[in-house]
Amino acid sequence: LVDSYAIIDNEEAWLLHFHIDAYTPATQFNHHPMRKRKLLLHKKEISKLIGKTQEKGCTLVPLKVYFKNGKAKVDLGICKAKKLYDKRAALKKREADREIDRGMKSRNR
Repeated sequence: LVDSYAIIDNEEAWLLHFHIDAYTPATQFNHHPMRKRKLLLHKKEISKLIGKTQEKGCTLVPLKVYFKNGKAKVDLGICKAKKLYDKRAALKKREADREIDRGMKSRNR
C-alpha cells in the first residue's frame, strides 16, 4: 500500500505498484507480484474519478484492502500533493527531531 496508486487509462481503472505475494504452492505458472491490476468499476464511477483526477495535483490512492467472498476489495481515495512550503516545514520538523534524538542519546551516555 505504501507506494501504490491508481490511474484511469482508456476508461479502465488500473492499480499500479501494488504488491501481492505469489501463491507459494504454485510452480512456474505464477503471476508477477508487482504487475498492474485492473480494478472493476462501473462506468459512472470511472467517469466520476476521471473528473476528480483531472484537477492539478490529484491522485487516486488505495486507502484500505480487504477480502470479501474470496475477492480482494480496495477502497480508493483522492489526494492532493503537498505544496512546497508544506514539504519544507516537514523537512525542518524532521531535522529538529533528529537533533533532539542526538542530544538525548549523547546525554544518556
